[in-house]
Amino acid sequence: MTRKTDTIGARIRYWRMRRGGMSQAVLAGLAGLSQSYVSQVESGRKTIDRRSTLVAVAAALQVTVADLLGQGTETGDPAREHAAECVPAIWSALIEIEDGERRRSTRGAAQLTADIARSEQLRHRSNFPAMAQMLPGLLLEAAAVGGTALAQVAYQASACLRHLGYRHLALNAARVAVAAAEAVEEPAWLGASRFAYAQSLPIEAAPLAARAADRSLAELQSAATDERVRQMLGQLHLSAALASTVGGRADIARDHLDEAAREAATLGDPADGMGFNGCGFGPTNVALWEMSIAGESGEPGRVIELSRTVRPQVLAASIRQMSYWLDLGRALADSGRRDTEALAAFVHAERAAPVPFSLNPLAQDAVVAMAQRARRRAVPHELRLLAGRLGISLVP
Repeated sequence: MTRKTDTIGARIRYWRMRRGGMSQAVLAGLAGLSQSYVSQVESGRKTIDRRSTLVAVAAALQVTVADLLGQGTETGDPAREHAAECVPAIWSALIEIEDGERRRSTRGAAQLTADIARSEQLRHRSNFPAMAQMLPGLLLEAAAVGGTALAQVAYQASACLRHLGYRHLALNAARVAVAAAEAVEEPAWLGASRFAYAQSLPIEAAPLAARAADRSLAELQSAATDERVRQMLGQLHLSAALASTVGGRADIARDHLDEAAREAATLGDPADGMGFNGCGFGPTNVALWEMSIAGESGEPGRVIELSRTVRPQVLAASIRQMSYWLDLGRALADSGRRDTEALAAFVHAERAAPVPFSLNPLAQDAVVAMAQRARRRAVPHELRLLAGRLGISLVP
């Protein structure tokens, strides 16, 4: 039996009971789902594969999607607990910066540059707990200098906080990045910070995220002669495509994907696997986002089809490689008939980026669902090991 808060389904049941013992039938009706589906999700036999479904269930239960995902609130995972110790100090630094306070710098320019580069390396390796330790002091030092240094560090903070499940603080950090980039009129960093802003908005605000990306695309078009700006325009198109899909606008999502693909075709994959700000924009990244969008659209077959044409290893950021294997694993596990292949994909995802994989509630739910299906037979040794690393008990 898993712990009460191990799965999204268990949290749905918890909040349903908190709402006066709301029945599964009532919840299903409010969320536009079938009672059978709600029952299977709560028992762990099925996973929620679409963000739009999470939004509908959260609205029906009058909670946030973050409540259902357990993001930024649950303890028990060593990586989360290690990072959580640093979050109050990061929050304090962001408040101080937003209030306009600036401390005297205690690091020379060379040391600050080296520290920013070190934080960036940790981001590429998805070592967010180590990043979290650096960020309180690094944010304040970058604020003393301002300009692109602050925009870059605030972007790093936003990415780190978002992957750790603290979206509300990630949004604060993105706003700091936007303000810093606007102050020095740096279009490429403005594009990066606006991308961070759109990514940090709660899932419930998908239409707002799409509109924010659209505004940024229009504003930055005049600076598109800069290749760095073109890369960020491409990233903003991808962000808008996913947000539009979550918001039920598949037609607009397709237009954004087509624009991103056209931009990527002219730029190619970054030679260093990173590109500007490590975003890795190019044909490979577009294909990875298209896999995620196909999963959000409820098309697991399309995810599997796309995966055959993608080589995620050409990108340096481990989070992109994890995304590939996680999306593929969830698509393979969808029917319940390809769990052996799905398990292999999940193992690849965990190896690519252990910390974000262990913190990803969708990954945990997929493993639990596979375990539920395996209860009638011997649970594969690899599945037991993977569940153990995620802190999930497979004891009936």
